[in-house]
Amino acid sequence: MIPLELLLSAYKQGVFPMAEPGGEISWFSPDPRGILPLEEFYLPHGLKRALKKGLFEIRINTAFEAVLEGCANRPETWIDARIKASYTALYHLGLAHSVEAWVDGALGGGLYGVSLGGVFFGESMFHTVTDASKVALVALVERMRARGMGLLDLQWVTPHLLKFGAREVPRRVYLKLLSEQLDQPCGF
Repeated sequence: MIPLELLLSAYKQGVFPMAEPGGEISWFSPDPRGILPLEEFYLPHGLKRALKKGLFEIRINTAFEAVLEGCANRPETWIDARIKASYTALYHLGLAHSVEAWVDGALGGGLYGVSLGGVFFGESMFHTVTDASKVALVALVERMRARGMGLLDLQWVTPHLLKFGAREVPRRVYLKLLSEQLDQPCGF
């Protein structure tokens, strides 16, 4: 397990870990950094239709370890046993969270990350049901807005996240945003 003090200190400095295939833990602070500005969040039309059907039930922190397992369950993953143990420990401290999309009483997808002050550091997402991870992202943004949080850290921007308004910012801009939001009295 990564020492939690080290892990939290790294997040506060804009650095996050990933397990490498060889077994070592590498630390990253991308430049540019991917963020999703909450005020620019875009809900694609097809997802609006899916949400109107009301198929998904959103739950928070009811299946953290299942979400973590779902995120790790892919051919290539950076989520090894040490990462799982570290984030599970943060979950038990109330610092890591899962946003889950359930369908007919079964977990259909979700995401997890770390929350400090007004920042949510998104770590990973998965789905076994179409649109489930996207619905979880919508719920995360709504929750962050409702609690006055101001920074959704995506680490890197992917084509999938661009559809929602994600963008890249230089590391210096990210670190300024991070510094401004860490001390915000927000609770996830």
